[in-house]
Amino acid sequence: MYEYKYVKATLGGLFIAANHHEIIDKDSKEGWRLVQVLPIEYNGHGKPTDFEIIFERSIDN
Repeated sequence: MYEYKYVKATLGGLFIAANHHEIIDKDSKEGWRLVQVLPIEYNGHGKPTDFEIIFERSIDN
């Protein structure tokens, strides 16, 4: 059985730094495994700006 964690990340922009590397590194050290990255917000030109990073880890039964 698995538990899942959903974390919002951004690719950054003119005044905002991307944060996906830090999120993935931090959560993987806590035992989470990256499952998928989904775009969840887009700019006016259709380019994804924000993403949801989905992690999973095994639940000990």
